[in-house]
Amino acid sequence: MKNKKFIYKSISALMLMGISFGSVSCDNGNLEDVENKGAFDASNYFKDEQQAFTGLVATYDMLRKYSGGFENMVTFFNGASDDFYSGGGNSSDGAGIQGFSNYTINPIIMPASYWKDYYKGIASANLLLERIPNTSMNDQTRKRFIGEAKVLRSLYYFELLRMFKNIPLILKPVLVSDDFLNIPQAKPEDVYAQIEADILSALNDLPVNLDPNNKNEVGRITQGSARAILGKIYLYDKKNAEAAEQFQMVNGTPGSTSQYGYKLVGNFSDLWKVDNKFTTESVLEVMHTNGSRADWGFWGTGQDEGNSINVMLGIISYKRNNVANNDAPDIYASWGFNPITDDLFNFMQGDPRLEATIINAKKYKAEGKIDYSPGFRDTGYFLSKFAPRNADKSPLTGPTELNFRQNYIVIRLADTYLMEAEALGASGARAQALLDAVRARVGLASVPVTLQTIKDERRRELAGEGHRWFDLVRWGDAPAKLGGRGFVTSKNEILPIPFNEMIGTALKQNPNY
Repeated sequence: MKNKKFIYKSISALMLMGISFGSVSCDNGNLEDVENKGAFDASNYFKDEQQAFTGLVATYDMLRKYSGGFENMVTFFNGASDDFYSGGGNSSDGAGIQGFSNYTINPIIMPASYWKDYYKGIASANLLLERIPNTSMNDQTRKRFIGEAKVLRSLYYFELLRMFKNIPLILKPVLVSDDFLNIPQAKPEDVYAQIEADILSALNDLPVNLDPNNKNEVGRITQGSARAILGKIYLYDKKNAEAAEQFQMVNGTPGSTSQYGYKLVGNFSDLWKVDNKFTTESVLEVMHTNGSRADWGFWGTGQDEGNSINVMLGIISYKRNNVANNDAPDIYASWGFNPITDDLFNFMQGDPRLEATIINAKKYKAEGKIDYSPGFRDTGYFLSKFAPRNADKSPLTGPTELNFRQNYIVIRLADTYLMEAEALGASGARAQALLDAVRARVGLASVPVTLQTIKDERRRELAGEGHRWFDLVRWGDAPAKLGGRGFVTSKNEILPIPFNEMIGTALKQNPNY
């Protein structure tokens, strides 16, 4: 990681293992490097603003869980939705993603990183929040750092809630003397209450806007992004009035520029251009670069900076043939995960977003323009939004596969428009205007706002961005949409806690696992 980007600066002196519920990673206040336990004394750190800033960077690093490493959020949850299959080279290519896609997932094959990695981010936040009151630094900056850490910790807890529901709530660094292994799971409503209160307490200490000319500001939490995160948390917590209030402050007048500078990008396809980072539509965005020159030895450890969605969703043995008028995309041959279902392909027909969303490799192959090797559950349809284009290959050292630099947008304005419309009960003039604005951006006429039209618009607008599975579960539609894949009601709405995280602890496995 490089100093020139705030969120992605390496912290070789601060390698936090975080919390794992089968092993202890902090002992007597010392942060432990995996290979050099006790080598770093945290009691001698966080002395000044720069050291506190380094600790804050460690807290931001876990944002890459969305799109970095093989076990990223997007491909994992795409593969379990009705819009994608798991894919990959064969039916055993990644036990976790395969098991989740066909709903044979169990505690043994559940990838532990989806639990452990977010607790690492939480551990980083907890350490910073404990030590920063005694740090020698400007009080206004201190408050901002505290606010950012609280919002990030809340976001990580929210992801754990959405995945596992029954989780421990830990708000301070955990030591051996704290009887670590006997920390119980909290009531979900208590976790929601804590993270909602934390974000509310942080809002006034966060900047309204960032300085676009200051490279150390890029990607940091603002009032706008914090409100969007809070609105989303409220929506999942079934507090629709509170969610709508937060989203309205983020969104402003539909189709116009909001108080935080957010505005829908004019051309939908521009959102997926690699160099089009941090647009006016971006509310919360994960930066990816080729600067770490990621290699297989540390891929997925948090030290790498590349976007892994690109190589995972690319097409196996893809080759563009030398024929006249070849309009097939020039794509780097990749791994074939998340082939698109026939159902989504058919659902997208006639929509102006189709070409920017789906690569119809079946058609190109039939026309003799390309060749490729079918992977597992191949349909011939692939996601264009994150296709690994040869023009975007890294010129630096390090495997091409691991160093694509396309950013991932965790929350964008079209998403918050549609979430607000949903929170408003899918009725009324404002909900209609929000839906209309998303459709008008791509040249579609108005349709009457209902919950179903909002659901349909989310499916088309946000296809492949990792939201669909969570939407289906939130709406109660998962049994009907995913029952044919093996989804079991009152079980598969949440994931099993990984087996190794439970050994010797007070944790109780989720129901029916």
